[in-house]
Amino acid sequence: MLEAIAGLRAPAQGRICVGDSVWFDTDAGVDLPPERRSVGLVFQDYALFPHMTVARNVAFGGRERADEMMALVGISHLAGARPGEISGGERQRTALARALACDPAVLLLDEPLAALDPATRADVRARLAELVGHLDVPVLMVTHDMADAAALQCDVAVMDQGRVVQRGARADLLARPATPAVARLMGANLLPGTARPGPAGLTEVVLDTGGTVLSGEGGTGRVGVVVDPWEVSLVHGRPGDSQLNHVTGTVASLTPAGNRVRVQVGPVTADVTALSADRMGLVVGAPVTAVFKALATRLVPLAGETPPAAA
Repeated sequence: MLEAIAGLRAPAQGRICVGDSVWFDTDAGVDLPPERRSVGLVFQDYALFPHMTVARNVAFGGRERADEMMALVGISHLAGARPGEISGGERQRTALARALACDPAVLLLDEPLAALDPATRADVRARLAELVGHLDVPVLMVTHDMADAAALQCDVAVMDQGRVVQRGARADLLARPATPAVARLMGANLLPGTARPGPAGLTEVVLDTGGTVLSGEGGTGRVGVVVDPWEVSLVHGRPGDSQLNHVTGTVASLTPAGNRVRVQVGPVTADVTALSADRMGLVVGAPVTAVFKALATRLVPLAGETPPAAA
């Protein structure tokens, strides 16, 4: 998609325009070459010239605005350095300054944070979000990390198998994913099963992994049970509350993340506080029950899927 917008790849059919400018239109026979498209493109590997200084790299995008853009992204003090002498985050900002120096009509970002280590990524993500908030041009960023989209507070379009399957605010996609792919991208649990009418107007889902859960949403046939990790609690034993779903298993992994711990229990992932994990004495291999409410359980269709055959 980014290459098509930039003019590096010609789609078989379609139309690409920015504002009133038409860059590509198969019906009208329009296909502007890359040099006639006002595009700022930041490649995943940044594509900086290793023999040039930071200042010369940025000036390659546009000499008149090079100093302004270096100041904007905070790398003026690196003007005389070469890419091999600066950090990953500084190289990312150099590539961004170069893309902006050409005064683009659209800024394209190809996974701009993927090459950074986790600590640097968090810092650069915050800087990028602040910068994008001040730009007066449309920005299209490709990413596999929803934290990037969350930081930029942008409209999200989820692509699966080359098609946009859902588009909207991140909060809307979290609340109601349209497909299993969207649910997985949002970080939700997705438990395949077969739905049928249940008690008290609820839907009962027989999970492929064994056991049943209840959902407040309607559904029949093959579905994916969607529940967010922060909606899952962990307990020892089996609580007697009939309003709760229970998935019993052993702790497969514990992944600390700040003051929280991500715990894998069978097919279910739970996010709990580090304090709760310590109090429960959670260790790998320990038996535990994952608990979540029926009303916190959403259903998405699994089109074309059939239940696994019994062994």
